[in-house]
Amino acid sequence: MSANQPLVSVITPTYNRADFIGEAVESVLAQTYPNFELVIIDDGSTDNTRDILEPYLKDSRIRLFHQQNQGQSVARNRGLEEATGEFICFLDSDNAWFPEKLEKSLKAFDHNPESDVVYGDFVVIDEQGRELGENRMTRHSGRITPQLIHDNFVSMNTTMARKQCFLDMGGFDSGDRLAEDYGLWLRMSTRYKFLYLPELLGYYRVMENQISSDKDARLSANEKIVHHFLELFPDALTKKERSRGLSQFYVRKARYELSVGRKRNAWRGFVQALKYDPLWVGPWRFLAKLALSCAGSGRS
Repeated sequence: MSANQPLVSVITPTYNRADFIGEAVESVLAQTYPNFELVIIDDGSTDNTRDILEPYLKDSRIRLFHQQNQGQSVARNRGLEEATGEFICFLDSDNAWFPEKLEKSLKAFDHNPESDVVYGDFVVIDEQGRELGENRMTRHSGRITPQLIHDNFVSMNTTMARKQCFLDMGGFDSGDRLAEDYGLWLRMSTRYKFLYLPELLGYYRVMENQISSDKDARLSANEKIVHHFLELFPDALTKKERSRGLSQFYVRKARYELSVGRKRNAWRGFVQALKYDPLWVGPWRFLAKLALSCAGSGRS
């Protein structure tokens, strides 16, 4: 393996995504950087996924593994076990990449050798592949734990990480079936440097039957992950960073509750946010918004 062209392992877990897996594979094959391996873990699909993938296996860079259905976390960890590359990327089977995704990520590592995880932005598409807009939320570089604690802004399908990170810190929590990438990035943020690349690197598909589309379940999972992380890594944040991060998280939760009309839950979120950081202006700004909303409801 050339030092100038390190091998990149692309891990794709899939379960009953025959309608989209071909597009995902094609986007990997279309990469301008050629030295990759695509490790596909079929997590017990019952559709014709195997038939769709069969022609692609003629390419020696593509390897397919089958297992009983155990969930994405287990499938991704199986991919990590099979990966032989120096760098690791993840591509879900219903998403796709821009052709220069790998090349741009590796160049970012070349220019920033102190970095361990590179990630970027993406375009949101619907089930038919129509573009719905760009996701360019506020993202951060360097030591990102203080910012990451209140929201997951590391989009997994855009990441490239050194394999050593997984050898040192382990992979995904096999008990998580929702937002498992959030727990992974939180753990890695305690030791490694992240680099945000302000580039559109791929497409993220949103569909009605996606687990990740259930915002209630996802927010609840995030809350559990955050508190579990703080229990496991009590020294990852200063007292002030911990308080501010948790306050920001509960302001975010309260805003969501208000957006779906659950004002009582929004009040609870405000109280929690205030409890963690009463001197921060965030909860008070939300209180003003909540009060206006309640006043408006009273007049209607």
